[in-house]
Amino acid sequence: MVGTFAYTITGSMSLGDKTVVYGTFTCSSSNTGGDIVTGLAQVDFIDFTATGAAVMADEPSVDETLPCGGTVTIVTTADATGLWMAYGSP
Repeated sequence: MVGTFAYTITGSMSLGDKTVVYGTFTCSSSNTGGDIVTGLAQVDFIDFTATGAAVMADEPSVDETLPCGGTVTIVTTADATGLWMAYGSP
C-alpha cells in the first residue's frame, strides 16, 4: 500500500505586501511527507506544529532552500499530522 499525503488551506491574510497562508497536513499509511502548494508566488518562511495524541519522534522539516516558489516539500516522521503556516509574496 502506498502512503498518502494530504494538506488543506484553511485560511489566509494579507500583511502589507506579504501574505500568510495556513492549513493542515496529514500523512497516512507510513507516508513521510509531500508537497504543500501554498498559492504564494514565493515562500519566505514556513512553520509546522505537530498535532495528535502521541509525541512525534522528529519535527517536520522543509526539503527546500528558502525562499522558494509556492510549492514546499516537507519531510515528516511516518503518519504525522499537523498544522502549517507559510509567509511570503502573493
